[in-house]
Amino acid sequence: MFDAAIASAQPALCIPPHLPDLASLGSGRLIVIGAGKASAAMARAVEDHWQGPLSGLVVTRYGYAVACRRIEIVEAAHPVPDAAGMVAAQRMLGLVQGLCADDTVLCLISGGGSALLPMPAPGLGLADKQALNRALLACGATISEMNVVRRHLSAIKGGRLAAACHPARVLTLLISDVPGDQPMDIASGPTVADPTTCADALAILRRYQVDVPAAVRAVLESGAGESVKPGDPRLARAEARIVAAPQLALEAAAQLARQAGYAVAILGDAIEGEARDVGKVLAGIALQVVKHGQPLQRPCVLLSGGETTVTVRGQGRGGRNVECLLSLAVALAGQAGVHALMGDTDGVDGQEEVAGALLAPDSLARAWALGLSPPDSLGNNDGHGFFGALGDSVVTGPTLTNVNDFRAILIDRA
Repeated sequence: MFDAAIASAQPALCIPPHLPDLASLGSGRLIVIGAGKASAAMARAVEDHWQGPLSGLVVTRYGYAVACRRIEIVEAAHPVPDAAGMVAAQRMLGLVQGLCADDTVLCLISGGGSALLPMPAPGLGLADKQALNRALLACGATISEMNVVRRHLSAIKGGRLAAACHPARVLTLLISDVPGDQPMDIASGPTVADPTTCADALAILRRYQVDVPAAVRAVLESGAGESVKPGDPRLARAEARIVAAPQLALEAAAQLARQAGYAVAILGDAIEGEARDVGKVLAGIALQVVKHGQPLQRPCVLLSGGETTVTVRGQGRGGRNVECLLSLAVALAGQAGVHALMGDTDGVDGQEEVAGALLAPDSLARAWALGLSPPDSLGNNDGHGFFGALGDSVVTGPTLTNVNDFRAILIDRA
């Protein structure tokens, strides 16, 4: 099911139907830009299905490059940005300067683009953005909240990239990795208008008690970081289309499960909250199936997506999917017949090159036999360490797409 979800969101499938009509370009140029974990594969799909001339620049995560002939692929760091990403962002803005109304900019955006396009607002440096990203990742803020802050401290996000393309036409193709599929939250919306404000960003920092450098606070308090707002004439010719999303991936997994004889419930494609709390809730639903046959009779599969958060308190190796799975395991307490897989569809859960992990009815017993305490591992935010010791990590390598978290609980026949 995990493989089916990932396969459904491959750029080779979802990009070609949305390419602009060659005849509509006339004498204008096609410039391809983009950022994200899937952006290089998206660029390759464009090259494979575009018959006319094109050029461009796309930035992706280290290890996620795909060979292209006419579009330059640059690699940079994620989730904490680096200098390579900043240089790529500067070059990208330079590439779209001086365009005319006959030109078209095709922007390829997927999850991870926020970190991969780290162009600090005037008055800020890369070190400020790096410190902020680390703090946001650890504080428990949702991805939407993190991106509100990022948009107001950037010289390229929050619609600024599309504004720089004016008066050219801008078509953005998006692979969504965020709950709710809001374009402004995917890679912090470099080509879409942003209705949020610097005041909203400050409120989020206060809510999570995030300590930021004085220069960051100055940009927000002065209003200098305001993003491009709805109705801005520079975005009049900018269009955004979502070409792949978590719901479509869950539906692909559900189809496979039904073919194998399992009833399926998709519990939601935008579930958020603390990973360990979501794990407890999912355990409660699974136990209701086991004990009462509700909301489904066995055998069945419970699917969900979205993006949980982890408030880091321990010293473990982290990972929101493995934290959710470990919480599920503790709550299930070895319940017979219940198996699960949780993983990130981009192949990276947290800062580990591990997509997620598997849970079996005997996982806790095997852990205790190895001297591992599941509650202690959970308290230490060490889901990767726990499942790695059991040999139950799921390692995919770069999947070249990103439609957020995938969670499947399989409840077998009694």
